[in-house]
Amino acid sequence: MVLDEKRHMAQRSTNEVWNIFFGGRYIILLMGLFSMYTGFIYNDVFSISMNIFGSSWKSNYDFNTTSNADYLVLDPANETSNIQTPYPFGLDPVWQLASNKIIFLNSFKMKLSIIFGVIHMVIGITVSVINHVKFGRKIKILLEYLPQLLFLLLLFGYMVVMMFIKWIEYGPTNEIKYGPTCAPSILILFINMMLFKSSEVAVNCEEFMFSWQSQLQKALVVMAVICIPVMLLGIPIHHLVSGKKTYDENGEEEPFSEIMIHQSIHTVEYVLSTISHTASYLRLWALSLAHAQLSEILWTKIMNMGMGFDPTIGGVVLFAIFAIWAFFTVSILVMMEGLSAFLHTLRVEFMSKFYEGLGEPFLPFSFKRLMEEEEEEE
Repeated sequence: MVLDEKRHMAQRSTNEVWNIFFGGRYIILLMGLFSMYTGFIYNDVFSISMNIFGSSWKSNYDFNTTSNADYLVLDPANETSNIQTPYPFGLDPVWQLASNKIIFLNSFKMKLSIIFGVIHMVIGITVSVINHVKFGRKIKILLEYLPQLLFLLLLFGYMVVMMFIKWIEYGPTNEIKYGPTCAPSILILFINMMLFKSSEVAVNCEEFMFSWQSQLQKALVVMAVICIPVMLLGIPIHHLVSGKKTYDENGEEEPFSEIMIHQSIHTVEYVLSTISHTASYLRLWALSLAHAQLSEILWTKIMNMGMGFDPTIGGVVLFAIFAIWAFFTVSILVMMEGLSAFLHTLRVEFMSKFYEGLGEPFLPFSFKRLMEEEEEEE
């Protein structure tokens, strides 16, 4: 659809379903590329991991122990490489064999969805600068864009930074207070930060990741709160001081009270949306876990059936079973979840940061449409 778009556009199809997919061809292309990217990050292809670089884990158990035991514990302080080398890219394939795989992936994917979400919203807010410049509202860059960006980064950007600090600092060979068992919960730290409170921790553990974290968090919250009155009062006061008049759709002058009400609604909506929209990105985590489990069931319950037969007839049976596996994989995992991902791609969490439709339908940028409109006007 992308490579041959000129021919398709010239045909002007009347098929509504085709036109919907053709209109979203670039989104579908990007979805496919990013699906492959996250597949490499999770090291998951149809619920099977690729062992490209070799595992960074090694077992210190002998053959008899590993062959007779149902479960063995691999201590990361002893059973990983001496220099604590992580897997070069993505997830170590040995996690496919771990009994606590889902517990580990739960935490990993949850953090990753928040990281992607915050980056996505920062880009959305930054796109609003283009609108401010185009429509001659440069004062809004100072009084609206910057406080919005600071508010998001001071709170949720800091939470993302804490995730990376936790991943880096708390290793299995560290002293006790910086070991994995003492790693603090990011969620608890963030809640305590917002409420200006502290919580009890285990013996020999530290509540914070570094010595001055408590003071830093209080400063960040205070600065974030200061951003709220700037967002609320900045634009109305500027209108009042500058004497600039604004007009509504009827061409009548808009009174200061209406400007204040509009800005209040906009500010409250933004402040609340930073919390709800960040939490909304956790749907990526939920969808990923559901997709992975469904993929694993299709592989273990269907494909493995064909691999258990005698080699003489196994090829024929596997040929037939592969058709069943391919049907469910394409229809459920690709088509049905692809449509779900298509909806999630057009996220209000991103669009609401810059798009001001005001009741007008959204039209993608098109030179051809602009030229046709100019010709009609002439």
